[in-house]
Amino acid sequence: MNTKNDHSHPHHHSHHHHPHHLSHHHTSHHTNGLSTLNGLITQSNINQKLYNLTNQNSLSSSNQSMATYGQQANLIPNGTSNSNSSNTQNNGNTYPSFEEAYSNINIYNNNNNNGYTNKNIVVPNWYDIEIKGMVKNISPKLWQWTHLKCLCLNDNNLVRLPPVICNLINLQYLDLSNNKIRTLPAEIGDMTSLRELYLNNNQIRVLPFELGKLFKLIQLGLKGNPLTSDIMQIYSEPNGTQKLLISLLDQLSVTCTPPPRRPWIILGEPNATQNSCIFTTMCYNVLCDKYATRQFYGYCPAWALNWEHRKKFILEDIKNFNADIIALQELETEQFYNFFLPELKQYDYDGIFSAKSRAKTMSEHDKKHVDGCAIFFKTSRFQLVKDYLIEFNQIAMATAEGSEDMLNRVMTKDNIGLAALLEVKQEDINSGDIITGKLNKDQSSNKQLLLVSTAHIHWDPDYCDVKLIQTLMLTNEIKLIIEQATRDYLPNKLINQQVDCSSTIPVVICADLNSLPDSGVIEYLRTGRILANHVDFKDLGYETCLQKINTSDRPSELSHNLKLDCAYDKDLMPYTNYTYDFKGMIDYIFFSRNLMRTVGLLGPMDIEWIKANKIVGFPHPHVPSDHLPLMVELELNYNSNNNQNSNNQNYVTSSHHSSSSSPFHTSLSSSNLNRTNNNNNNNNHHHHHHSNTPQQLGLGQMIPINTNGNANTNASNSSSSNGNFNNYLRK
Repeated sequence: MNTKNDHSHPHHHSHHHHPHHLSHHHTSHHTNGLSTLNGLITQSNINQKLYNLTNQNSLSSSNQSMATYGQQANLIPNGTSNSNSSNTQNNGNTYPSFEEAYSNINIYNNNNNNGYTNKNIVVPNWYDIEIKGMVKNISPKLWQWTHLKCLCLNDNNLVRLPPVICNLINLQYLDLSNNKIRTLPAEIGDMTSLRELYLNNNQIRVLPFELGKLFKLIQLGLKGNPLTSDIMQIYSEPNGTQKLLISLLDQLSVTCTPPPRRPWIILGEPNATQNSCIFTTMCYNVLCDKYATRQFYGYCPAWALNWEHRKKFILEDIKNFNADIIALQELETEQFYNFFLPELKQYDYDGIFSAKSRAKTMSEHDKKHVDGCAIFFKTSRFQLVKDYLIEFNQIAMATAEGSEDMLNRVMTKDNIGLAALLEVKQEDINSGDIITGKLNKDQSSNKQLLLVSTAHIHWDPDYCDVKLIQTLMLTNEIKLIIEQATRDYLPNKLINQQVDCSSTIPVVICADLNSLPDSGVIEYLRTGRILANHVDFKDLGYETCLQKINTSDRPSELSHNLKLDCAYDKDLMPYTNYTYDFKGMIDYIFFSRNLMRTVGLLGPMDIEWIKANKIVGFPHPHVPSDHLPLMVELELNYNSNNNQNSNNQNYVTSSHHSSSSSPFHTSLSSSNLNRTNNNNNNNNHHHHHHSNTPQQLGLGQMIPINTNGNANTNASNSSSSNGNFNNYLRK
């Protein structure tokens, strides 16, 4: 079975294809740049034409320079002459004629190498350019053409490259062969779109370690340079280009500081008039070892991608966030039993785990490396009543009703869900009449149960139907668990022997749903319903078999009655998964809106830190997974009539540590967070749920911010790291 078949990144592509298909091999340098460029364009089957322009005015006849431009025919308006068309209009944009564009480049050879025109650069509508003629200096304007994909500067007299070459962030092909280049700027490592780089026959003695950041590079030409023997030895080995890039990246020192603390955002104060229990829940996809490969995360040094390094960071994150309930996805079987469970037991946790369904048919040795889901909980606060495994492929088999798509598309995916029915220990409920000790059956009416569920939904974006059906199965199983648990443990809550799933046992769902906020999966969970012919079902034959797990009276729709709210909003948390190829929100925490509300949550990572350090994706030496953990503080058993919409409340932030910054250290026997609201110089304490003495965790001063994210001016001395995400665009 393809191990990648169950990975968690909805927009991963296992093969990266160059748009111009630049995959032919170059053994040395280009002997004829123009014919090579013609060859590239021919290979791509794009109807392009080449224009050769010679500016006789600025160059001597004996030392002529030539620029070649490739223009895509489909970008030239119908009826417009291709050549000499000044200020060509196309879709409302003005493009220069080729003569104008050429004069803008201002190439200077040895006879004319001072002064540049002050003309404003005009971005042309073509992507390939070649400059030839023993050129020594190039106008800085060329480095402003960030749209370029192919740049041929071979067979010239260039001695150096300016650091601003890194502006060409879309460049996929760069030929610098046959020049006199002595050194490469470190900034070349920021040109992460490069697939082919030719440096043959120059005077390069040392390669910058930053070259290792070019993780998409397929072809690297180094021959004919006085490079050190150790570099050439690695380079000459089979798969030498990749080995050399890995070696360079591993030697590159980490210069950026750890990320600032993520802010803790307070959404409301606990309800002092009601019996309540406040607890924190964390959701975290830890990226299991077998998926953490260079193929997908080539931008991360091998040592930082190594599981032994990452697992320590992940454990530190978990310990420092110190949530009462933790749901993990992509945790390998062996890592649960041999590392995380023994480690976390030292800090008052117990846990349950199940591997993906394939583990059942494997040998004991192979089983160890199958990933799955885990739920940990504080034993001082909760007692496990029962655990449940939800196997989507088994449900698919049971409901298929002859549907080939259910059998071929859904049943073949072995994703799972996991649920833990917990009893809240009575001393933890804020009440005047505290009951202690284990309850007997006669006291069952006083039990406070909580159902925590986690799941890891199928990753592939081509299978949105499978994602939606697995989510339907998850909510239906949760409904069945609540109905049975109510009959078994809370019979007094039955109404005419019926169970209202939205008002008996509160539910928290922490899941990697591999679905964006505008998907059918999230629409269904948020609204409680989805049309049976929703586009995400792909018009496949599911309608009949899905009626088996449908609670709606209407055959035209599928529904659930859990009445869920999502703790996180995409405006607050634009991404939970951050890689080179995909950035978006795919992890979620849902909860029963009739039975609990959010009191606070962990805010996003500082986007300014990511931008300033040019971080193209996670994992990173300071960030151990490609997912960011979510954490929310929930209040249970509050009066729903007093429910205030959290959107109308002022946010209050404090900085919350993770191991990725400078971690705070605390006794983990208590998860008290003593937070101080410094607004208007009043000390209003956020009373947590424990009777233990609160501990100051060094969270930093909180500042009140209003709902548009602007800091309150009264808190000018505070240091929140809440970044402004309004301008962040998802890739």
